[in-house]
Amino acid sequence: MVARLIDEDPEGAYAYSKIALRLASRVAAVREAAGFAAYANQKYSEALAEFRAARRMTGSVDLWPVMADCERGLGRPEKALEMAGAPEVHKLDKAGQVEMRLVAAGARRDMDQLDAAIVTLQSPELASNTVQPWTARLRYAYADALLAAGREDEAREWFAKAVESDKDGSTDASDRLAEMDGVEFVDAFVEDEVDEDEDDTDVDSEVDDEVEPQAEAAVADEVDVDEVDVDDEDDDIEDDEDDDEDEPVAEPSVAVEAKDDNKDDDKD
Repeated sequence: MVARLIDEDPEGAYAYSKIALRLASRVAAVREAAGFAAYANQKYSEALAEFRAARRMTGSVDLWPVMADCERGLGRPEKALEMAGAPEVHKLDKAGQVEMRLVAAGARRDMDQLDAAIVTLQSPELASNTVQPWTARLRYAYADALLAAGREDEAREWFAKAVESDKDGSTDASDRLAEMDGVEFVDAFVEDEVDEDEDDTDVDSEVDDEVEPQAEAAVADEVDVDEVDVDDEDDDIEDDEDDDEDEPVAEPSVAVEAKDDNKDDDKD
């Protein structure tokens, strides 16, 4: 979980590392993971302690460059330079030696020794045309040091070389190069969305302006028709009532009278 979250959610990775430490603090891999989680959250003192513990458990020097960088983070660049000249550096592989060179150059810059930082980064790895995992970062650091020293033309050249070797976007060399060239990026997609929203608003307003008067006229017509129909119905009802009043009341039929006479005969 530390490895999964450390890039996107360093605080979450740090929380998992603390749990791992409670469960297995005597496992070297746990101490190393805890060190990187603390390092990602700029807790350099805690990270250095965990890296030292992991080194004691394994006897490996692989963590030497990041330990030196923790010294830089704690405001001790002199200690980082001392570690850069220690015998442990010769035991590092090529990637570790390049990383140590980057840390040493950063320490020189912390001490405002820009020219020394530039010289520190000048190496066979920097001059090589072969692209390695560390090539982009090494070229970027060199270009940044040149720019800090006011050597802009050279800095631009090395930023361009960093862009060529940075296949996975591990640096912002392309942005730095564009900034030096005065190129300003504009998010056209956002502008298009704003324009479309404005156009939709205008269209809706025009439709409303056309529809509302028509709707009001239609409503008025419906009201007039209803009123006329109601009046006609009332007149029809009154006419029916008048016709009922004029119609004569029917007289009893002869059959009823005859029936009554028969009843009288029976009584007799």
